[in-house]
Amino acid sequence: MNLAHNTFGIDFGTNNLKIYNKNSDSILLEKNMIALENKTTLLAYGDSAYDMFEKAPANIQISYPVSSGVIADINNMKTIIKYFITDMQRSKSKTADFLVAVPSDVTDVEKRAFFDVVKDANVKAKKIKVVEKAIADGIGLGIDVKTSQGVLVVNVGFETTEISILSLGGIVISRLIKTGGLKFDDAIRAAIRKEFGLIVGGKSAEILKMEIREYEKENRPAIVYGRDIVTGLPMEKEVPVDLVIASMEDHFNTIVDHIKLILERTPPELGADIYRHGIYLTGGASQVSHLANKIANGTRLKVNLAEDPIHSVVNGLAKILKDDKYKSVTYTIEGMSK
Repeated sequence: MNLAHNTFGIDFGTNNLKIYNKNSDSILLEKNMIALENKTTLLAYGDSAYDMFEKAPANIQISYPVSSGVIADINNMKTIIKYFITDMQRSKSKTADFLVAVPSDVTDVEKRAFFDVVKDANVKAKKIKVVEKAIADGIGLGIDVKTSQGVLVVNVGFETTEISILSLGGIVISRLIKTGGLKFDDAIRAAIRKEFGLIVGGKSAEILKMEIREYEKENRPAIVYGRDIVTGLPMEKEVPVDLVIASMEDHFNTIVDHIKLILERTPPELGADIYRHGIYLTGGASQVSHLANKIANGTRLKVNLAEDPIHSVVNGLAKILKDDKYKSVTYTIEGMSK
């Protein structure tokens, strides 16, 4: 191993940033957030910034540099990458190679932004390659994406859901829709506000969304804390599980409808493979209670739920970097890198 050189795989999630470090064979998972004081002074990044979220005074801006799966704030994203990679690099003189996962159904300019962030982040990037996110997803899920069989991967993220048909190491069809975990959270907040006159924060809604399965198992209502819309005072309420699940139903249906649209456009031979193997469901918001059942019922296909959905893309990046047989799935974009 060349210790003077390192290799990283980066999955720029809207909510979570995942970085694979080949030298230490480890994965960093942190919130993809930054906290700035008076728009210029860096206060915190990653999980530390998330701790301040929804609690900070007006002079502290906390934001996600990635929006709807693409980089919306290049400067802040460069700052986050610079600090995390510097933290992971033991020697400041080291150069590094990078493999970056990019969504398929975005413009060339948006794809280029992922490259530019790494190139300009002052992390001594020597070589930058990209791989389609859905391909990395498939590899991370343990699917042999280089065969001729058709594979349907549905990645439900924070702000987007990417639906892709893979075959022969490439993407046959892909669609990125603006429905994900954040829409689920917003729907929960709106339902609680309408039913109980209670304003709850985004963090509370996100926790409730992920814990709803436990409440169902124990057959008890959820407890939420918020601000009473009339008195303005803090209070707690018991919220029925059925209300939470019903509030997300429309967004579940949107995802199902788009999966069906993709299936309608899939060549018959690949459709036959998908019928046999089912749908592979992954991504941070894929675990939400009832979503997998809704997709299975709506498409009449088996749904294979990922065991480690948050890490499936970055696990794929790790496999690609470790195994030369996957070299062919990575590429450079013309004019971007050697």
